[in-house]
Amino acid sequence: MTASPVEYVVTALDGTDADALSRRLAVREAHLAGAQRLSDRGELLSGGAILDDDGRMIGSTMHVAFADEAAFRAWYDAEPYVIGDVWRDVTVRPMRLFRPVRTTEGG
Repeated sequence: MTASPVEYVVTALDGTDADALSRRLAVREAHLAGAQRLSDRGELLSGGAILDDDGRMIGSTMHVAFADEAAFRAWYDAEPYVIGDVWRDVTVRPMRLFRPVRTTEGG
């Protein structure tokens, strides 16, 4: 019997210093490429930028699933926004993502 993947929600706020946006933009393509690889492997369940009231990117949220905590840690430690000092205030929590069942009316 194969164990179910462990799901996590990552909520990460960028730094608030004057260079925060430039750090984000410097590694954004690498971050997005990594997110695509996670998605291709079924490890990225959802994610996106957190925006301020003016629509500027100020953080990220990612719902991810990995075989175990070690696999999660390996991804996290190599994440470009971590290495690039973009994410400054990060919360990681285990979670179970709700996946609604879509039905059609009338059969």
